[in-house]
This record gives sequence, structure tokens and C-alpha cells, in this order.
Amino acid sequence: MSVPRLSLRERIARRAGNGAGGDLLPGHGRRRISILESFNYAVEGIIHVLRTHRNMRLHFAAAFLVLVLALALGVDRLELVALLLSIAFVLVAEMINSAIEAAIDVATSSFDPLAKLAKDIAAGAVLIASVNAVAVGYLVFSGQVGESTSNFLERLRDAPAKLTIIALILVIFLVIATKALTGRGTPLRGGLPSGHAAVAFAAWMAVTQILGPSEHRFLVSTIMFAVAALVAHTRIETGIHSTLEVVYGGLLGSVVTLAVFQLFF
Repeated sequence: MSVPRLSLRERIARRAGNGAGGDLLPGHGRRRISILESFNYAVEGIIHVLRTHRNMRLHFAAAFLVLVLALALGVDRLELVALLLSIAFVLVAEMINSAIEAAIDVATSSFDPLAKLAKDIAAGAVLIASVNAVAVGYLVFSGQVGESTSNFLERLRDAPAKLTIIALILVIFLVIATKALTGRGTPLRGGLPSGHAAVAFAAWMAVTQILGPSEHRFLVSTIMFAVAALVAHTRIETGIHSTLEVVYGGLLGSVVTLAVFQLFF
């Protein structure tokens, strides 16, 4: 028997009424949600904030641009770690702020000075995170901008692993953003595009670009392509995605990764 799909508000109400230990579904009794369902709800929360909060969309776009700039300027590993931590700090602070605002709006229907204070404090946390991100970005990029642009390609040429990581992050960002814009499917099931196909074909393209010219390059690339195609086929075979959604995801992952390597490797 299939479990009925509930809206975000219905799931919140259900959890509030039955505690954090499990979910009570009508006609199904109490059961604990699986790890996969928990992860799916978490990503769904990210998409919900992207759809409904302008500031989150701005932060998301800024993070995407920062990663592209980091790739273009060839930041080192520690600088990349600092940027990723700052990006995560801002996004997490914005989501916590949104969650606090939603909880306060549900809890009170009239003006309350303490409710306003709580919202102001949460917004202040976002401001601190944003200022910190700007400071980290300045410290990282100020020294990089002054260097000659003719040197950054050589620096990136010796770091295929960093290119692969950034390319996969960019692909995941684009998949989540597209799902948020189209509003179809769930983060891990259905909708445009297929995230599984996008990541699988991005990995295939990255491996193909990293391998040097040798007699084994074609064989390894072919095996990776077959694995990616198998992942895409299973999404269609199980009815989770349509052929168009899988093809779009595969093209997205391949083209973005190829563009990154062609431009910077």
C-alpha cells in the first residue's frame, strides 16, 4: 500500500501532534521515517525557502558566482575551504531565520514586542554571517585579482580534483535551482531535471577530462559512460523521471563539467 503524499504544512502539523520519535499516518499507524525520507524532507526545505524567500535566492546566486570566480582566479585549497564555510554559514543562517519567522507567525496572530525582537535577532544573525562572508571574500580575492591572468590557467592545470569538485557543486546548484523554478517533483524523486543523471554524467565527463592521452582512456571513459547511462535508465525504468527529464539532466551535467574543464584546464 502506497503512503499518501502530504504537503509541507501537513507534515509539520503531523509531527507536532505525534512528537519527534515517529510519524502517524492515517490508517497506517506509527512508523519512523527513513533516513532517505529525512534527507528528502531536508532538501525539500531548501527548495521551499528558495521558492518563497527572495533573500535566499540572492544568497544562492551570490554563492554560485563566488564559486565560479574562485575557479577563474585559482584560489588555493585553504581559501576554497574558507569560501565554502562562509557560504554555508550564510545559507544556514538565512534558513534558520526563515524557520524562526515561520514559527513565530504560527505562534502569534497579533503584534508582540518579544516576537519582533526574536525576528530582529534572527535577522541580525544573517547580517553577521553576510558581513563575515564579504570579509572572507575580500581577503581571498583581493590578492588574487592583482595577479596576472596568464598564470591562473597553469595553476588550475595541476589541480583536476579541485576542478571536479567545483564542477559537481555547480551542477548540484543548477539542479536544485531548476527544481525550485519549475516546482515539479521532489528533491530526490521526479521533476525537471533528473539530479541523479546530472551528477552521473558530470562524473563521466570529469573522469574523461582528467585522464591523460593513453590506450586506457577510451576504455575507462566508455565504462564511466555506461555506468552513467545505467543510472539514467533506472530513473526512467522505475517511472521516477521521464525520458526528457533524464536527457536534460544528463546534458546539464555533461555540458557544465565540459565547460569548466575546457575553460580552466
